[in-house]
Amino acid sequence: MQSVKRRSQKAGLSPGTAVHVGEQKIEKVKITVIDYDQDNYEVREMQAVEQCMPYRLKPTITWINIEGLHEASKIEEVSKCFDLHPLTIEDILNTEQRPKIEFFDNYIFFVMKMLSFDEQKRTLNVEQVSLVLAENKVITFQEIGGDVFDAVRNRIKNTKANIRKVGADYLAYALMDAVVDEYFEILEKTGDIIEELEDKLLKRPSQDVLHEIHGIKRQTIFLRRAVWPLREVISGLEREGTSLIKGTTRIYLRDLHDHTVQVIDAIETFREMISGMLDIYLSSISNGMNEVMKVLTIFASIFIPMTLVSGIYGMNFNNERSPFNMPELNWYLGYPFALGLMLIIAIAMLFFFRKKRWL
Repeated sequence: MQSVKRRSQKAGLSPGTAVHVGEQKIEKVKITVIDYDQDNYEVREMQAVEQCMPYRLKPTITWINIEGLHEASKIEEVSKCFDLHPLTIEDILNTEQRPKIEFFDNYIFFVMKMLSFDEQKRTLNVEQVSLVLAENKVITFQEIGGDVFDAVRNRIKNTKANIRKVGADYLAYALMDAVVDEYFEILEKTGDIIEELEDKLLKRPSQDVLHEIHGIKRQTIFLRRAVWPLREVISGLEREGTSLIKGTTRIYLRDLHDHTVQVIDAIETFREMISGMLDIYLSSISNGMNEVMKVLTIFASIFIPMTLVSGIYGMNFNNERSPFNMPELNWYLGYPFALGLMLIIAIAMLFFFRKKRWL
């Protein structure tokens, strides 16, 4: 419901209006430019969008990374600098956007969800990443600083790396591949949590374990929502006949598509395991209740005959004129006899329950 409330901020505005939908996660927008080719490498932090203008027509590969989406005016400046459609800017500023891909005349735009795992809170953190692929240019838009792209940056620094010899389409693939690789890290940690919960569930099911199961279930659903549409994004990028994607890069995109399918399969497996854990929890609680009821029933079954005996003797039928007197009432051993009779009945019933395997 929170995402619906955020989207309601745009009610009544015309399509393409630049309005930030989401939370402000950093104080200041940061613009970083990495420009390279096979022989040259340059990295700069820009203070203004205008400083990116010289890179528009450069034949080298340029990666412009923008951290912070809360200043809509700066995102609009970027759109004017690189001729981005107003609807693209609208999608970039909407951090509740689902993964998608759109093809324009001079660029390709797609949205992804970058996920990270908080070890202390054992929760997922999500960040929307928008990527624009143009001729010799890749522009990425992030909500916060810190990402999974450091490995790509290090490869670009290496003069012998293959990424320095290919085009911007391969750079876009490398960034997407880094995001998908992080999904595998999250799946590994999620699998460890599920195994831990299974052990707790089998040893001693409790309300705390149930809450943890529901928590990991919500995370799995959220992970599925982030990854499932990405499969179609990569598939569309692979199939679309555009000059921005070279044939050599399409091979890597097919491999990336396979990785995405593997992630989805693992998520579906986790969902089935979690559903099974919920069934096990309910069965364990039901079995525990049945055991309690069985013990209580056995105790009741034993004491009912005792109550019958004590009730009979409690009627105190002792009338000299009646032919149905209870001689045990005046017997010296009458009381021990009654207790002994009750004990014999209890032992006999326990033996009977044991023979029937009810105990």
